[in-house]
Amino acid sequence: MSFYEDLKAQCPDDWTSYVYHPFVQGMGEGTLPKEAFKHYLIQDYLFLINFGRAYALAVFKSDNLDDMRQAAATMNALLNDEMQLHISYCAEWGIAKDVLEAEREASANLAYTRYVMERGLSGDVLDLLVALAPCVMGYAEIGSRLADEHMADMENNPYRPWIEMYASSDYQQAAAGAYGQLERVAMSRLGEDYQNSGRWKDLCNTFATATRLEAGFWEMGMTGSM
Repeated sequence: MSFYEDLKAQCPDDWTSYVYHPFVQGMGEGTLPKEAFKHYLIQDYLFLINFGRAYALAVFKSDNLDDMRQAAATMNALLNDEMQLHISYCAEWGIAKDVLEAEREASANLAYTRYVMERGLSGDVLDLLVALAPCVMGYAEIGSRLADEHMADMENNPYRPWIEMYASSDYQQAAAGAYGQLERVAMSRLGEDYQNSGRWKDLCNTFATATRLEAGFWEMGMTGSM
């Protein structure tokens, strides 16, 4: 087990509701309504902007140069790589950049992104990394699983590019880097006996809350809610 895996083990129902949400399953099966996916894509553009800000905060909150570089690398990947890929991908779905920029944030988007920032602003870098972990590592898990489970029948799946992006070696490596940073920071601040530290319960609550907010983001896409 690891710090991250132990966090997941403390909220198994929340984690399952997130990574096996009907939105996720619908992408894997190719049955997700296209309007639901388009709503998600628009909101995810706004989401990624705020996650770039969160990693900028992680640079500021980091204790050492290595962790600053890791957070800066993730921020750079978000702002200069993933954002451009997202804009191009949205264009393939008929969503122009001006539409993305004109949209307002849905309530589920606001709740999740502002929660992550609040944990980082009121806490330290470990609080922030724990709040970010369900997104970064969760998408890697989802992408990898969907690719494994549906590879044989993915030829006509309209969500194949999304699945392949998050199953790709590039994204998996980025998630592995974020995982390694989380483990290092947890060990440096809490030690190997972290479950007996005074912070363990609060960190578990942060992770579980962020996981539920991730599930809420899928639900927002599914329902088209604002």
